[in-house]
Amino acid sequence: MNKAYFEIIRPGIHSTLQDLGRSNQYHIGIPFSGSMDKRNYLISNKLLGNKLNEPSLEFAYQGPLMKLHSGKVSGTITGNVTFNIIRKNSKIDEGVCYQTFTLNDGDKLDIISTNRSVYGYFSIKNGFTGEYIWESCSVNTKAKIGSNNGEKYQSNQKIYINKNESLSEYKKINYLNSKIEYIRVLKGTNFSFFSEKAKKIFFSNEFIVSKLTDRMGMRLEGPKIENLVETNIRSEGLIKGVIQVTADGNPIIMLSDHGTIGGYPKIAVVISSDYDRLTQLTPGSKIKFKSVELDEAEKLYKLYEIETKNILNQIR
Repeated sequence: MNKAYFEIIRPGIHSTLQDLGRSNQYHIGIPFSGSMDKRNYLISNKLLGNKLNEPSLEFAYQGPLMKLHSGKVSGTITGNVTFNIIRKNSKIDEGVCYQTFTLNDGDKLDIISTNRSVYGYFSIKNGFTGEYIWESCSVNTKAKIGSNNGEKYQSNQKIYINKNESLSEYKKINYLNSKIEYIRVLKGTNFSFFSEKAKKIFFSNEFIVSKLTDRMGMRLEGPKIENLVETNIRSEGLIKGVIQVTADGNPIIMLSDHGTIGGYPKIAVVISSDYDRLTQLTPGSKIKFKSVELDEAEKLYKLYEIETKNILNQIR
């Protein structure tokens, strides 16, 4: 193992290693997990010339304060993030997102906060050393799966790096995280369970992102949505982005670390092309839903993939 590592001085609110997640494990109750904002995660690795699935440090709201020991490495931070690089000689460099920087032995990285967003990504050349479970090191703290024994990082822990290496030239990209007017959804498998009044409420009103939101789910507050059958139905499979309506009539959106079965009626599911932007909505943000058909959702996802590829291809 390479001896170079980051010492965590302050862990931040929720800092974990994430990659593209786990596939084909739903049948044993294991969700995908992985980076919440896939596009920002991919950009961070591409800027460094890494494999696109290299583990990155994902942080929420406030990131960690870390000190590099016995190493020299290039890194980058993506997202809407305020951060500083505190050099060994105490000089402070103001960080700039979407461009690479070099950290030397004894330098500190202070990830102060995300701005009007939730998640950011810190990646380094050749990646961090993570423990792989089912071909992914992504951490799911609810299931205790992934690197660091499935836990978020704490003070005084060490994060090892795979290889000391810095880029010969700096790279950057001009990228602006786009905002959304509404979240597009497909009708859920239990859409017919809801009254016409309930459907109108769901699509005509704004909902507020609750503070009770994490990597597992996003709770919404707003007008009560009633359904025609009992609130609890026979439990069945869930997928990322599905919107259940709980007993109190409030929707909850399943996110990357969601449980794989649930017994609440499913009114809709967020389309894949809107998922990145959904996860960046902070508590207090307003959400309005718009219904689309399957063929349109497929076209929008293809467009999302093309746009992502074009963004990555800008990085040379």
